[in-house]
Amino acid sequence: MTPLAPGDRVAFIGLGTMGAAMAANISRAGFRLAVHTRTRARAEALVASGALWAETPGEAAREARALCLSLPDAADVKAVLFGAGGAAEALAPGSIVIDFSTIAPEEASRVAAMLAERGVAMLDSPVSGGPMGAVQATLTCMVGGDRSAFAAASALFSAVARTVTHLGPAGSGQVCKAANQLIICATMQAVAEGLALGARAGLDVAAMREALLGGSARSAVLETHALRMLKQRFSPPAFRAGLMRKDIRIALAAAQVHGVFAPATAHAAQMFEALANQGRDGEDCTVLGQLVAELSGLAGVQG
Repeated sequence: MTPLAPGDRVAFIGLGTMGAAMAANISRAGFRLAVHTRTRARAEALVASGALWAETPGEAAREARALCLSLPDAADVKAVLFGAGGAAEALAPGSIVIDFSTIAPEEASRVAAMLAERGVAMLDSPVSGGPMGAVQATLTCMVGGDRSAFAAASALFSAVARTVTHLGPAGSGQVCKAANQLIICATMQAVAEGLALGARAGLDVAAMREALLGGSARSAVLETHALRMLKQRFSPPAFRAGLMRKDIRIALAAAQVHGVFAPATAHAAQMFEALANQGRDGEDCTVLGQLVAELSGLAGVQG
């Protein structure tokens, strides 16, 4: 498969916080960009910088050597590819679909098989690193799919990510992302409980966090998520609780499929269901800390 290179046409569909930043970095890397998203206003900055606006996914995919997706869930991915005006009909054999969305592994495998029937390779490549990682092109990409397609897409991955790992056949990237999310959620739960313990005991929880950062409890969650818990910065969300609920459901289902004993995952899933039932799914996922504080008889933890 011929490697992708600057100057090649790349389509990008889904311009939320993550997608817009990733698309901008692809454009800066020298690829000719075509974009489509449900809300055209989100594409205005990219179009002003030279991207081509497409009225439909199919129009965006026409003449593109690669199609990138950054969408909420599997239903959105399938609608963009195979729905009315979908991209799959417009993609030429030999082209590559790179799905940066987080969806269930079996859905990724199913979509990859459908595209393979058309001679199109698919790489499932969910990402980690958050909005700042998307802006700074320092994301982590966890990739499943054909290894030759992965190699061909190297320059495109380099435009958006610092760490890119091929993990196996279609769906493998999504399994890794499920593990990533369950680890984050379980760690957030532990951090929230630890901060609540400190608050109930009368400690300065900001000082407590600094102390913990100096020891073996140090983690990215303690560094970033705990700070949002202490500052009670739940809106605007860096990552919505509703999206984390979707992701932890995927992780729980994957654990069940593979026969993994996963009580931490199951507990985290229940906590995010509780947040959704309280109408908090539009807030930042770190509102989990507020829920733990409330269940601990605290108004919240602040510092």
